[in-house]
Amino acid sequence: MSPVKSCGVLVVRGEPIREFLLMRHADRWDLPKGHVDPGETEAQCALREVREETGISASDLELIDGFRFESHYQVRAKKSDRLYDKTLVIFLGRLNRDVPIAITEHIGYEWFAWNPPHQIQAWTIDPLLDELARFLKPK
Repeated sequence: MSPVKSCGVLVVRGEPIREFLLMRHADRWDLPKGHVDPGETEAQCALREVREETGISASDLELIDGFRFESHYQVRAKKSDRLYDKTLVIFLGRLNRDVPIAITEHIGYEWFAWNPPHQIQAWTIDPLLDELARFLKPK
């Protein structure tokens, strides 16, 4: 099995967090994310993918230090039916200002109220949001 890596950003609004952005596929909710290009860092990939899929530029976001969610799972390529070990890395990005969302790869988007615990998608979204809730708890 070949390894692949995708990176993205959980985009949030408000301080404290009021809402988070999810992108709509035909059959599920997802994050703006994608595969790392050669020579790209994880953060560079994540910010590029957010810009490509939402229109949110790096200057519109503040990546929050200390939050990095990582998940590992297997995926099957649609074209080749080949199995891959996938690593998903998600950063936390707070919007500096409200900006219009310009979707390019999804059928829609929604701002969800931050009100943990969440039950949106058990495979990746819920564990990510659980990790964020732990990260935000006072130390």
